Amino acid sequence: MRSFTGYIKGVDLGGWLSQCGKNNYNTLHYDSFITEEDFARIARWGLDHVRLPVDAEVIQNTDGSIREDGLRYIDSALAWCRKYGLKMVLDLHKAHGYVFDDETNNSFFFNERLQDMFVDLWEALAKRFSSQRDILALELLNEVTDREYAVTWNHIAARTLEAIRRIDREIRVVIGGVFNDSIFGLTLLDPPADKNVVFTFHCYSPLIFTHQGAPWVRRMPLDPALFKRSYPGTFEEYRAASLKIFGDDFASEYPETLSGTVDRRFFENLFVPALDIAEKYNVPLYCGEYGVIDRADPHDVLQWYRDITSVLESHGIARTAWSWKGMDFGLVDPWLDPVREELIKVL
Repeated sequence: MRSFTGYIKGVDLGGWLSQCGKNNYNTLHYDSFITEEDFARIARWGLDHVRLPVDAEVIQNTDGSIREDGLRYIDSALAWCRKYGLKMVLDLHKAHGYVFDDETNNSFFFNERLQDMFVDLWEALAKRFSSQRDILALELLNEVTDREYAVTWNHIAARTLEAIRRIDREIRVVIGGVFNDSIFGLTLLDPPADKNVVFTFHCYSPLIFTHQGAPWVRRMPLDPALFKRSYPGTFEEYRAASLKIFGDDFASEYPETLSGTVDRRFFENLFVPALDIAEKYNVPLYCGEYGVIDRADPHDVLQWYRDITSVLESHGIARTAWSWKGMDFGLVDPWLDPVREELIKVL
């Protein structure tokens, strides 16, 4: 498979222009949550790129017109990337009519007008940022959810890619699949239309470790005595706990053929379908999100990062850790103080 050149190890800037919270979609938040110093620090950590999630409402009005006040923050991010030797993936995190963490907000997949707005937005972004293609890649949409959207999503993605390619044949375009950019979702994507398409997936496995106590995860226990999970554990322990909490939803993560410690072998097994797709189509792979919630023990978090990163690196899969600050996963937040120096070495 080919590599996502220039985007080997990065960090997500979640919570800045996306998922801002009910009262933070405003200039006060945009001007203060992420600043130039964050980009300088990211470069000092030795990372080579950022993934910038942006919600459609920040850069596009509901009538389809473009919001210049929102685009100027992308302009600033690109300027800071160039100043500090970073690249950027521009990720549309939420679209008009679609929110990945709200199952009721899915009209995008049934409404042609919203789909037309989506294509128009990416056409406008391609025109505006085509000259930045040496440091910029475009990610069409974050975490499409249900399998029932797979065919529609392939159609929308193809339309959008065609619109972008009428403007720029070379800029790299990142596309993920259903089930929230799952590895399985890659198997339902149409073959890449050209050599500048990148396939992306997210990895928060094992979920009972990475999202322990997360209130937004359905059926996740919220009592610390019940959700607390260490890493590494054994396949038997993880398999039993996952089955008890989630039923068969994540059974495939713990095959009966594997036993003993859940360590890098877990990720080697997990990534096989993604690697098969990458080899079949000779398409680069990008793990656009991976990380652990701040309810986990920092030393366990460090070991999890060591294991997953070693496997990603061994297969040449580009990666971006979720997330730089806040969002329950913040890499610069105090909870990781005991291990941050070592963690920086393995990101």
